[in-house]
Amino acid sequence: MDINQQNLSALYTAVKTSFNDGRGTYTPLWSKFATLVPSTTSKTSYTWLGQFPKLREWIGDRQVKKLSTHDYTLKNRKFESTVGIPAEAIEDDEYGVYMPLYQEMGYASATHPDEMLFALMAAGFSTKCYDGQYFFDTDHPVRDPETGDDGSVSNMQAGSSPAWFLFDTRRPLKPFIYQKRKDYNIKAKTDAGQSDHVFMADEYLYGVDGRGEWGVAFWQQAFASKATLNDTNFDAAIAAMMSLKSDEGRPLGISPSVLVCGPSNRSAAKKVLEAENKAQGESNTNYKAVELVVVPWLP
Repeated sequence: MDINQQNLSALYTAVKTSFNDGRGTYTPLWSKFATLVPSTTSKTSYTWLGQFPKLREWIGDRQVKKLSTHDYTLKNRKFESTVGIPAEAIEDDEYGVYMPLYQEMGYASATHPDEMLFALMAAGFSTKCYDGQYFFDTDHPVRDPETGDDGSVSNMQAGSSPAWFLFDTRRPLKPFIYQKRKDYNIKAKTDAGQSDHVFMADEYLYGVDGRGEWGVAFWQQAFASKATLNDTNFDAAIAAMMSLKSDEGRPLGISPSVLVCGPSNRSAAKKVLEAENKAQGESNTNYKAVELVVVPWLP
């Protein structure tokens, strides 16, 4: 096959179709755990984090709540993957063997937000959030409305086992942020006879790139444990989340809806959540209490 602009355009169409086919084979998980925030600049500040608006009975004038501001900013990062097709593969009409590779590139683009999100989730023990504490920590400051002093609230259990996580994902605002600057798109450097790379390397380049960042948001909607995943620790985690209150002393209404773990905790998680009866025969009070999500990118 002659290498000309018409044939290269047809090849790009085939590459793009393969990319989109591969991307469509994966259903992302991130939207369950992260609020999508479109970004139009190099970074975005989230000064409003930590606010949980609540209605009150309207007696007298409106009471305007002054929002406390937090210095939490996410700077967008760039990501890319590029693959070349040798010129001789195009000349010999053998470029079809590369199409599964571009399908895999599309699949990788679909999974990348999840990979980044769950990597951040695992790093939550050492990643600071808007209040200056680690996202999963033992001493998040919460003000006592009676004394005006800050107390300490924990959203984690210590231990030496692989981490597992509980989240309240029912609210419009999620525990994490997916800040999207530019979606993943595949591009081609295929100008026949014009590309310096073609001249030097005798191959035609196709690459995907995107921009964005992932960040932690509301620690109150998240709980992490490195203790053994069993009924006792699961119940304690549920109780801790549901007891959380705001700085005004009102219950936040947190209700865990999803348990997330890696493959090493899969069996233990199923025992806690999916066994209708315990080993001794009594009913399992945690049966289907929350949704179970087992993630391959967690330990």
